[in-house]
Amino acid sequence: MQRDYPLERVRNFGIIAHIDAGKTTTSERILYYTGESHKIGEVHEGNTTTDWMEQERERGITITAAAITCFWNPTYMGTDVSKKFRFNIIDTPGHIDFTAEVKRSLRVLDGAVVVFDGVAGVEPQSETNWRYADDGNVPRICFINKLDRTGASFERSFNSILERLNKNAVRVQIPIGMEGDFEAVIDLLKMKAFYFEGEMGNKIIEKEIPAEYLEDAKKYREMLVEKIVEQDDVLMSGYLEGQQPTLEQLKATLRKATLQVKLIPVFTGSALKNKGVQLVLDGVVDYLPSPLDIPPVVAHDPVTGAEVIRHASDEEPFAALAFKLQNDPFVGQLTFFRVYSGTIEAGSYIYNATTGEKERLGRIVRLQADKREEVKKVFAGEIAAAVGLKTAKTSHTFADENHPVLLDVIKFVEPVVSLRIEPRTKADQEKMGMALKKLSDEDPTFKISSNTETGETIISGMGELHLEIMIDRMKREFSVEANVGKPQVAYRETITGSAEAEHKYIKQSGGKGQYGHVKITLKPMEPLVEGAKIPKNTHRSEYFEFIDSIKGGVIPQEFIPAVEKGIEEAMERGIVAGFKMVNVSAELTYGSYHDVDSSEIAYKIAASQAFQDGAKRARPVILEPIMKVEVTVPEKFFGDVTGSLSSKRGLIEGFDDRPANIKVVKAKVPLAEMFGYTTQLRSMSEGRGNAMMEFSHYDIVPPNVALTIIESRK
Repeated sequence: MQRDYPLERVRNFGIIAHIDAGKTTTSERILYYTGESHKIGEVHEGNTTTDWMEQERERGITITAAAITCFWNPTYMGTDVSKKFRFNIIDTPGHIDFTAEVKRSLRVLDGAVVVFDGVAGVEPQSETNWRYADDGNVPRICFINKLDRTGASFERSFNSILERLNKNAVRVQIPIGMEGDFEAVIDLLKMKAFYFEGEMGNKIIEKEIPAEYLEDAKKYREMLVEKIVEQDDVLMSGYLEGQQPTLEQLKATLRKATLQVKLIPVFTGSALKNKGVQLVLDGVVDYLPSPLDIPPVVAHDPVTGAEVIRHASDEEPFAALAFKLQNDPFVGQLTFFRVYSGTIEAGSYIYNATTGEKERLGRIVRLQADKREEVKKVFAGEIAAAVGLKTAKTSHTFADENHPVLLDVIKFVEPVVSLRIEPRTKADQEKMGMALKKLSDEDPTFKISSNTETGETIISGMGELHLEIMIDRMKREFSVEANVGKPQVAYRETITGSAEAEHKYIKQSGGKGQYGHVKITLKPMEPLVEGAKIPKNTHRSEYFEFIDSIKGGVIPQEFIPAVEKGIEEAMERGIVAGFKMVNVSAELTYGSYHDVDSSEIAYKIAASQAFQDGAKRARPVILEPIMKVEVTVPEKFFGDVTGSLSSKRGLIEGFDDRPANIKVVKAKVPLAEMFGYTTQLRSMSEGRGNAMMEFSHYDIVPPNVALTIIESRK
């Protein structure tokens, strides 16, 4: 079976934005204009294609990333369908509680369309998503949406991108009219005006630029051309000598600069009013990468750890990354994967290089949100989903068994909110464990743990809404009724000083005894300097560093892992109030052993006891999650809001002005103080205030607050 689309005509991209910027509305227009949907769904009517979960349609928000495959014939190619492009699109959530969906989607996509609200411009989640895209060096284009809204301003929104995200954003379009008068866009490269008429704006009419907009268009075109020619020495030289570059030269240079994330083209329009979306799709073709344009993926040999390069070629050995699991009520578990090299056929066996296991790949499907198209084979550069794989998890690598490689895992932030959950009936008890496991497999930021002392089940997530949605899904999808406790903060502990500790574990019981003896040094873990290599005698994770500095074999090598394990287990239990410890460096400096009595368990216990003793003397503290908070309110409530945030141990960092006397207050506030704040804000602002929160960092709890936390744990 041959590939049905050349790789250079494939685009894998995501649609990302702050909540309510219009991502899903834009996605619905894309489906309509590409012919995948004969009716446009609307978020406010609850009938969208990409928001297909019941909770998404009820709440009008995106919760889970939806994958769409569709085909686009660029408008400037007329009716030449032989030049159609395949789009694999992921519409991602905007709410901060579901930010993991954005992070994992950007990990496997080649480009992104970043949507902005034309009134608000850059918002908190815009910055977070932009940072994720920067981390992955993902090329992107911008779409300033909602220019039909009262208070919309293209220039203000564009300047917020320059100031807060990237100074190399460039206008490739400007609007004709604004708010209720918005009617068309001007293409600054072609110097033409484009109007959108007919049913749902499907007829694009090219006209001359209206006289009153011509001077602005010329000014902004000159700024755009200067930015583009700066990227090419030959073009720059000719431009300085008075030669005007051709449209083809400008587009080719802008494409190259966009792929290198040196320039970011900015488009504009209104998805709801059916203006501008088709030209954004042309921009995806013109400026976002095909799988051939991105650098080859760097993998590692699972045995030696050596780097292995995989190119986007059907001829290379198979390598793919599982980036998302989704429970489907009809077909079971779907495992979404991105193929980086090689091909795989339905009915063959797939090798999981992460676990070393093989599974039969019964069916492969390509997705249009909640609908499935079965395919026999997938090729390099494609995104698809496998049906019914039992052992695959997020971040697992699928590979050719004869040429195994491991791709880098997707890293997720730790959850910050927890609550207690218990089944209502015995029947619910049997189903709850299975439901929670499936939901945690789907979402790596949704964690489950048990309190060994009380037997309670604790679920943890990114926020109150996140946990509320998960409990609702458990009820709807798995028919599990549960009683739920109040949300709790996910505190942590760490040490702020250094200490040495030594412990001998000796036990005699008639026969063979137990003997373990370790000496360790504890200190706060230092951040890893960029580019620095971790020494061979050091094991390092995100929150713990273990250094084996023993010389001369005073402890046999086979017992060293037990020492590390003993320290890690002690860190789980904490020292101050029983919270998990983080950011600790433990160095094993000395010890001894007994020829007969030494064992792994003895060294594990000795290490655990030594750690507990040392940590108590290393100035342990409790850490709490601090949230980055942005509150948007009418100016007359500004004082009330700043006062309320200050009373919650918040640090006010600044504020912005928005149109119509709106203020945006920026602050850092402990999460413990923010439960129920949305309700409080509504009451304080006559229902007109809006708050967004995202995790910022962990900080030391003040002594008086720490005492209260310790007392509550007794």
